[in-house]
Amino acid sequence: MINEIIDFYIKSHPVTLAVLAILALYFIVLNWVFFYRYFSLNSWHEIESRSLEGLLMGATAVDTQSFLSNFLKTSSNSSRDILTLAASAATKDATKGLSVLSVFASTTPFIGLFGTVVSILDTFTHIGQSSGGMSVIASGVSDALVATAAGIFVAIFAYTYHQILKRKSFELISFIEMQSDAIIARKV
Repeated sequence: MINEIIDFYIKSHPVTLAVLAILALYFIVLNWVFFYRYFSLNSWHEIESRSLEGLLMGATAVDTQSFLSNFLKTSSNSSRDILTLAASAATKDATKGLSVLSVFASTTPFIGLFGTVVSILDTFTHIGQSSGGMSVIASGVSDALVATAAGIFVAIFAYTYHQILKRKSFELISFIEMQSDAIIARKV
């Protein structure tokens, strides 16, 4: 296995190796963004869920840890405008990191494809300079496709992570909007 990796490194075009390094960096960053945001959204989700449950069970105010709490403290009148502003601010906070995952999901296949194209061009250059036959072509193309596979691999994770965090954010904002509706309903 180690010999195959060393052989791949020696035979690959520098652009292909740079593409694989970029994709590895992307993979590290997208995992960090996902796990950081996932755990922070989970803890926020628990707070808002507990606060909503309290309101539905008859509490007169949101939980002190709720996102709405700060907005309601600053205004003596808990109007629909203040609560809409709070929901907008919560949406902004809840969706942090989604754009990075979206960009990674859409660009990594192209980055991998770029590495593949450069590697295949390099393979054809070597074919023209040598008298090698199909073995040179097969070896060059199989090495070149590693970049495409790596790009697709990273894109799958980026897209999946994006969808998971998008859903968590949606649920969180729903809890905040339901709390807002419960507060407004109490005033009527």
